[in-house]
Amino acid sequence: MRSISVPFARRRGRQRTVLATTGLAAALALTATGCGGSGSHTANGGAGATASQSADGADGKVQVPAGLANRLKEHGIDVSQWESGGWKNWDKSKWLRDAKDFVNPVIKGLWKPDRMQSAQEANKTVSTQDASAGQGTSDQPPRPVQALPEKTPYHQYSAPVGKVFFDSPRGPMVCSGTVIKDVNHPGRSNLVWTAGHCVHAGRDGGWYRNIAFVPSYNDDGDSAAQMRTAGAAEAAPYGTWWADWVSTSNEWIQRGAEVGNDGSPYDYSVLHVKPENGSGKSLEETVGAALDVDFSAPAANQVAEMGAWGYPAAPPYNGLKMFKCLDRPGRLSMGPALPDMYRIGCTMTGGSSGGGWFRVVNGKTVLVSNTSIGPADHSWLAGPPLGQEAKAVYESMSRKYGGQ
Repeated sequence: MRSISVPFARRRGRQRTVLATTGLAAALALTATGCGGSGSHTANGGAGATASQSADGADGKVQVPAGLANRLKEHGIDVSQWESGGWKNWDKSKWLRDAKDFVNPVIKGLWKPDRMQSAQEANKTVSTQDASAGQGTSDQPPRPVQALPEKTPYHQYSAPVGKVFFDSPRGPMVCSGTVIKDVNHPGRSNLVWTAGHCVHAGRDGGWYRNIAFVPSYNDDGDSAAQMRTAGAAEAAPYGTWWADWVSTSNEWIQRGAEVGNDGSPYDYSVLHVKPENGSGKSLEETVGAALDVDFSAPAANQVAEMGAWGYPAAPPYNGLKMFKCLDRPGRLSMGPALPDMYRIGCTMTGGSSGGGWFRVVNGKTVLVSNTSIGPADHSWLAGPPLGQEAKAVYESMSRKYGGQ
């Protein structure tokens, strides 16, 4: 793929990209699918951020740090065959589940435009039983809100938004994500916020593979016909950024499920990424924007309006274009002992999972949640509150790995 350091005709410098957060704020101001403490682990299995390192050698071949290579071998995985496709063939007996097992070596050129387009949505629906589990505290389901296409070029209006690609046992999959600020590395963030189910399968699985983030995917919103002949610069105008460290909640790892359940209020994740082809610039410097995360977890009735952004990929959408929904949030309870989730009317489908939810605080756009679950009829979306548990995951990632 084309290096992100190579000038691209549509980019036109940072003067346009820095307007992205202003565009989001204006859109929201005018109008405005996933228990206990927050947990994560270090690569050595202790308390801290769920993470592991990956690297590629000078010869371009995949290289896995010795400790992780040994761990993979314990699971019967031949590291020497990884680059040639050894990551494809896995079953539950070889699924790297534990926090300390995460590994994501860069495979240059893996996420080509056609492979990105073939990725299936990571759809998470909520069952009728789950949706009514906390009906004593849940608000009435919202009326459907038709998702609106974002203006193009995306980097001018929604630069922090992009797509998260990964491989599962079922093949290439896709979610959405958001570039967020790094409190310990101001102006030089390499952090991306997404859903926990976009990086880890939860209680019945483990870590997904080949996790990568593409900001402003298909920046001009080209059609399917146009994208069939598109090159890397059209699909990934700011390059492909591989996750070398990942953090999610222990609650998601231990309780997360294919459908909405009591792991959904903790369905969030933070990625630390690096450019596939190398660059001296951070992700934030490259795209020209990043959003603060609001960890105050305000009650739904205290927020006048929230907006969800993402790339829906299940019909009637095809995953090529960015959409948004804006609505007043209500409460969705997954159980009496669990934090209430936010719920808004929205017709976005799978693929929008992990996409950021934004609100305006004192004229400033902040990330307040992410898409986690929705019903089979795609009439609404729900996202987790970002409280102290989410803040601990974020701070551990920023403090320990943000500057690497």
